[in-house]
Amino acid sequence: MPQHTPAPRLCRDCDGHASAMVTTGTRKPDGTRTLIRVDCPACQGTGHHAPAAHLARAGK
Repeated sequence: MPQHTPAPRLCRDCDGHASAMVTTGTRKPDGTRTLIRVDCPACQGTGHHAPAAHLARAGK
């Protein structure tokens, strides 16, 4: 019988959309916009979060 792995839990702050590209409002010499990547501060850009019991065991 196959073993089922539990589905990763989505971050409740970003709903799994861990990163966003934000324009700074400036343009490069070739006319393209300057973008910066912003990661979710709660999950550090992973889109998942560890269950609370796992964090308690890890001592975080």
